[in-house]
Amino acid sequence: PTKIAYQLGIELADQVMVDYILNEQRYPETIGIILWASSNSRSHGQCLGEFLYLLGVRPKWQSNGRISGLEVIPLDELQRPRIDVMGRISGLIRDMMPTAISWLDKAVEMVAELDESLEDNYVKKHIHDDVDWLVEQGEDPLLATKKARLRIFGDPPQAYGTGVGALIEGKNWESLQDIAQVYSKWSSFHLHKDIPQDMRLFQRRLTTMDVTIKNEDNRETHILSADDYYSYHGGLIAAVRNAKGSAPRAYVGDSTDRSRVVMRSLSDEFRRVVQGETQNPKFIQAMMNHGYKGASDMSNVVSHSFGWDVTSDVVPDWVYEGYANKYALDKVVQDWMRNVNPWALQRITATLLEASQRGYWDASPEMLQDLQSLFISMEGVIEGR
Repeated sequence: PTKIAYQLGIELADQVMVDYILNEQRYPETIGIILWASSNSRSHGQCLGEFLYLLGVRPKWQSNGRISGLEVIPLDELQRPRIDVMGRISGLIRDMMPTAISWLDKAVEMVAELDESLEDNYVKKHIHDDVDWLVEQGEDPLLATKKARLRIFGDPPQAYGTGVGALIEGKNWESLQDIAQVYSKWSSFHLHKDIPQDMRLFQRRLTTMDVTIKNEDNRETHILSADDYYSYHGGLIAAVRNAKGSAPRAYVGDSTDRSRVVMRSLSDEFRRVVQGETQNPKFIQAMMNHGYKGASDMSNVVSHSFGWDVTSDVVPDWVYEGYANKYALDKVVQDWMRNVNPWALQRITATLLEASQRGYWDASPEMLQDLQSLFISMEGVIEGR
């Protein structure tokens, strides 16, 4: 990270810890953070800076702005415990920024070597527990130590994504456990060639995870713009829910205005996007100006909202009712969509019905009947096309 990006990372991290302490009366022990290439390219590494600061480490910069090394922030200066951090990297950041990722690995190694108490150093605490666990499982102590220090996980080699979006879109799942299992299989690969791949390591990190974070740095996209958002962040939340039996506190960082960095809870961010955009009449009218593509984007919004609900349980009933009333059942919008893109209207209706059938939306019998009638009628329209 640049100096400015590192400072943004500090602000984002501090806001998370303050909110967590206010709600839980303690520091989070483990934080999972989604690391994407696109956002870190634009922000010059704010999420990388946040990762380092949570550990209590800062970069040493050369005069030209390049990083020449890392230094540990003393505990008396840090004034808090060192938080354990796990990065779930995308395939793109793995390919684009291998050196930057190696600095994160180096930071974990430095913190693990410190002569500090386990109460002040959650990284050491969890490494200590994991080594004991691995040795009990029959692992060689030296290899167990190397495995227990891994904190960067991502896609299989030459692969991209998490598998969660395709799983939900294809309706090929039955429970949260199915989604968590797919996410874990796609996310448990590390980058160290001298250490055997071991899916158990990623699973162990999930069992102590109190917080998940995905930061946004621009207003061109948001959490409902693509399935990648719920696939990566929502998938991580689902995996933690399955591993721990309880949901982590999930946050979305907002550094679009660098003079006013804001960290919101995932539920607050979801409500902000729905009320401000996806169910805003101005948004709907604007989409209607774009014909086939506008209708397609509206169907994506409904599908992505359902994906967030499946993985993270953050969608209240009024959101589904809004999509039903404003997208599917509104006479003007429905007639327009029948004309320009009946497939999008059918997909919206099918997603809403699936949300009800799977128990995520407590819809009224009258609304369900209207949606079922609409879905059946769309079969004829599409057949005619």
